[in-house]
Amino acid sequence: MLAVAVLASFVAFLDGSVVNLALPAISAEFGGGLALQQWVVDGYLLALGALILVAGAVSDQFGRLAVLRMGLAVFAVASLLCAVSPSGWVLISARCLQGLGAAFLVPSSLAMINARFSGARQAGAIGTWTAWTGTAFVVGPPLGGLLVDALSWRWVFGINVVPLAVTLYLTTRLSAEDFGGRRSARIDVVGAVLCAAGLTAAVYALIEQQRLGASNPAVLTGLVLGVACLVAFPLWERRVTNPIMPLHLFSARNFAVGNLATVFLYAAVSLGTLLVALFLQETVGMSASQAGLATLPLPVLSFLLARRFGTLAGRHGPRVYMAVGPLIAAGGFLLLTTARPPFDFWTQMLPGLVVFGVGLSVTVSPLTAAVLAAVDPAQSGIGSAVNNAVSRVAGLIAVAFTAVIVGAGRSSNEIASTAMSFNGFHHGAMTVAVLFAMAGVVSAIGISNGQCDVGLVSPEASARSHDRSAPPPALSA
Repeated sequence: MLAVAVLASFVAFLDGSVVNLALPAISAEFGGGLALQQWVVDGYLLALGALILVAGAVSDQFGRLAVLRMGLAVFAVASLLCAVSPSGWVLISARCLQGLGAAFLVPSSLAMINARFSGARQAGAIGTWTAWTGTAFVVGPPLGGLLVDALSWRWVFGINVVPLAVTLYLTTRLSAEDFGGRRSARIDVVGAVLCAAGLTAAVYALIEQQRLGASNPAVLTGLVLGVACLVAFPLWERRVTNPIMPLHLFSARNFAVGNLATVFLYAAVSLGTLLVALFLQETVGMSASQAGLATLPLPVLSFLLARRFGTLAGRHGPRVYMAVGPLIAAGGFLLLTTARPPFDFWTQMLPGLVVFGVGLSVTVSPLTAAVLAAVDPAQSGIGSAVNNAVSRVAGLIAVAFTAVIVGAGRSSNEIASTAMSFNGFHHGAMTVAVLFAMAGVVSAIGISNGQCDVGLVSPEASARSHDRSAPPPALSA
């Protein structure tokens, strides 16, 4: 059973760690420039960010085993559709479908572990799950680069199908009792629709304005509709009895401040890693394999150091780490602005990436500890789901703004159809540095060490925050 949980999550994490490397090749085949690249990333994040909050209620109502099987099947079919896509819009649609499947994979696999094991055995099983799935972030970049260069970008998605099919077969040997029985759960359908519609319309307006123009009726309609739905979402959540985002959680200072820091931090992470992947291939001319190896210091550093800083945060409190870590990451991106032709990776890029990786490693575990320890232990599951959704949506919006950020001084047609320039990368790196600095400032001002008892955070809750742009938090001190 543990093998099923690991395999189900590993494939989803692996897919998330390799897609950026395939974007230049996808754009070269289908055209569409930066706008298509943004949609390939954001199509997945849209579905995932909008639905991850309702995953728990859906699993409770329809059965965790059934929902896990559905997630596996949907993700497998979507991966196959991505691999054989004849056009950019088919690929984008398939990516949205992938996000739908992924929204149920991680919560369902962890729910299975939680139902089957207890006490020390549960903590050990979740630790095994975290360790194995964390390797996806390490092997993903070089594997993705090799697949793109040796075969095709289509294999980045196609490679998912076989392990997903094997995992789906293994679930036939499990019974519903392995996941715990069904529980009565009401699904906040209106809240989910408002969230999904608001995000979709707003992101459409942000991305398509570069192609259609800001005054285009479709863009204006999308912007108005998106803002209206996103404003209506918290108003609805305040009055409904079964909200997908319980607003009372934000009355806890560390939860509110931690999620605000999450917005800036993961907007910076998502935008920064996308810019680096595109810059190394489109501007510098590296192959996908070279770019994958070039970015390997990020997951390796986080994989090796995140647990250590999580332990230190448990002893000394998270405030200093949440304040200093993002500032270190910001310094890394300031170093990246030194990139100039003639380009030299070892002096102009590697130092900044290493500093960025160290800063991220200092931050991720203490951030998760602060957010989850701020809520009642009985609500740590929904607390981690909210924080995970916040990080996804922050990345979603940041990627949607990519063209605006890197295209300063260029026309809409130039932004949409041409590769990133050195100046565009510099603008983007400066923006990322500012976002990281904001995360650090917010944490320094708002986080209270006195409200953070890491011992109250369950292993399952911390593990649910594992599916991010960076390797996992590890709170076992």
